Amino acid sequence: MNIEREYDIIVIGAGPGGSGAALAAAKKGMKVLLLEKRQEIGAPKRCAEGLSMSAMGRMGIERDDLWIRREIIGATIYAPNGEHIGVDYKDGPEGYILERKVFDKCLAEKAAGLGAKVLAKAEVTRLLKEDGKVCGVEVEFEGEKKEIKAKIVIAADGVESKIAREAGLDTTLKLVDIASGAQFEMTNVDIDPDRIEMYFGNDIAPGGYVWIFPKGENIANIGIGVRKPYAKEKAIDYLKRFIESRSGLKKGSIIEVNSGGVPVGGLMENMVTDNLIVVGDAAHQANPIHGGGMGEAWVGGRIAGEMAAEAIKANDLSKKFLGKYNKLWWEKRGNKLQKLVKLREVMESFSDEDLNWLVDYLKGEDLIEFARSSGFGKFAKILMKKPKLIKLARKLL
Repeated sequence: MNIEREYDIIVIGAGPGGSGAALAAAKKGMKVLLLEKRQEIGAPKRCAEGLSMSAMGRMGIERDDLWIRREIIGATIYAPNGEHIGVDYKDGPEGYILERKVFDKCLAEKAAGLGAKVLAKAEVTRLLKEDGKVCGVEVEFEGEKKEIKAKIVIAADGVESKIAREAGLDTTLKLVDIASGAQFEMTNVDIDPDRIEMYFGNDIAPGGYVWIFPKGENIANIGIGVRKPYAKEKAIDYLKRFIESRSGLKKGSIIEVNSGGVPVGGLMENMVTDNLIVVGDAAHQANPIHGGGMGEAWVGGRIAGEMAAEAIKANDLSKKFLGKYNKLWWEKRGNKLQKLVKLREVMESFSDEDLNWLVDYLKGEDLIEFARSSGFGKFAKILMKKPKLIKLARKLL
């Protein structure tokens, strides 16, 4: 496999953020190399595989039956006492449950189709620097280590990003801003195949929630996200206990096991340095409420790819010039996500009794608004009905 010694842009990580960056840069006429350390793009997945219509709209992609497993036409949210709120999407599906292993490959194929060079099982072992500035990467591919030069490197290497840290950026997450996730893809389970389900409660999923995302008539992703200091056990222990408590689930078979960390806060003010931009989970670009990051990563990657191309054409690869990326991302997504951080901080203060109380006041339409990063004023007014929650309500106004 021929790898050239120099590219305009090297992108590290072929998830949605990396593919979005590579595609955008290639579209601008840049010579792009997209590297993925794993032997298969999209695997293993660290994702519940849900993608909303609004996220697809931001990504600018059309549905493709190649990667869609199930339409989402309804949702049910459960309080600790078992009471629930349901919503049915009257205007068609609100989103889809995907097959990430196919979806991520399709995104990488789009980037390759526009001219980006894509390589799997190509691990970046270190950044190259000249005069203290990034100038390329050392990559291990087919048993050999090679040095490849680039004008700009885009780090899309996930929540544990070592590239950003090696470049001198502080990507440290507080414990409260990272969820520990565990998930089983299970078959032969009794589920509602047309609705996603989410379960909240400080005993069920402290600092997070349990999800059931259907992928077929009797197959679903059943997972959990929990956070410290609220969780006292491992995520997988809470998940196993939840499944064992439901006869329709515990009789099922596990066909895939996934686990990993998910950023749910810690949005970065600065995501650039000279000759380098950070995107996706590596830059904590994920929804702070549900942890979804596909759409956020793609948008961040697209902005990064366009910004990198602009910097190269202007012959200015400085941190100051690339800093426009920070401004553009915060205007496009960051400010909205920061509001969701505030909502998350309010929700994590609720007791189980508070969550049970909320079910009597919230409606399905409210859930749709919250999922679309709106309706916070209405939520605050509901909280003000309960004196002990007034102080929390003010945080949303």
